[in-house]
Amino acid sequence: MKISHKRTKIVATLGPVSSQKEMLLSLIRAGVNVCRLNFSHGKQADHQIAIDNIREINEQYKLNVGILADLQGPKIRIGMVKEGGIQLINGTTINMTTNECVGDENQIYITYENFPKDVTEGEIILLDDGKLQMKVKETNNRDTVVCEIVHGGILTSRKGVNLPNTKVSIPSLTEEDLFNLDFALKNDVEWIGLSFVRNEEDIVDLKRIISRSGKAARVIAKIEKPEAIEHIDAIIEATDGVMVARGDLGVEMPMEQVPLLQKMIARKCRAASKPVIVATQMLESMITTPRPTRAEVNDVANSVLDGADAVMLSGETSVGEF
Repeated sequence: MKISHKRTKIVATLGPVSSQKEMLLSLIRAGVNVCRLNFSHGKQADHQIAIDNIREINEQYKLNVGILADLQGPKIRIGMVKEGGIQLINGTTINMTTNECVGDENQIYITYENFPKDVTEGEIILLDDGKLQMKVKETNNRDTVVCEIVHGGILTSRKGVNLPNTKVSIPSLTEEDLFNLDFALKNDVEWIGLSFVRNEEDIVDLKRIISRSGKAARVIAKIEKPEAIEHIDAIIEATDGVMVARGDLGVEMPMEQVPLLQKMIARKCRAASKPVIVATQMLESMITTPRPTRAEVNDVANSVLDGADAVMLSGETSVGEF
């Protein structure tokens, strides 16, 4: 098989279809260098099929396609809400509670147990990738936070919660992450992606677990939070590689700052001789259309010019039609 030896590599996220051997082979022939397993979705049995197929292709064609096991991390979500969703109206208030319930216009359940203790008055709460915004009015520091709705809309079940101003006390590795990490290490994956990194201690903790396992997997620190930007130099020093995860980063921080942050992180990684991956919405339109937009072409080119060692495809290769 003819493989291109380009300088900027391609990371492709696998899904149900792209994990199949024939499709994997097509992706690799097209230039994929690393396959990403997204542990936010799918079961271990599904990921095992993908791993086995990648190893078989590597052996059969004498290739060295790597595997990145991307752990979900401490993703905060709301619980179930009533059927059809709930209408959040600007200027009204709603309670966020850690007591599990089916959400309605009066209260919604949040999965983060320490939420009432960690937030303070005036802090911003973003829901559904920033589409909805609330502000903390008061907290009882036990189980309930009263929030004012700033930008309303329809809220449906299990949407993500971002807390850009809050220093959360949740561990960087959840029980589910540790379960999936053990699975990934037993399968000798080359890379482990650590989500929502806050500081270098998160990296050190993960490396300690990897070392105890006797494995040699390297760590990719995903930069998604303002706190990570504050500690970026120490994170780069501690990690083996960095991912500019523009999805959550663009929610947690002002969107207009993301291009400058991308360039800053890439520059620092080059200076430290650490690989950097640029990720999220590289060719998003190609999930449903056969050609990228001009803006997407420019984005990929600019990422390469910034010095990215790799660009990453997400939905484009995991569920995309093209």
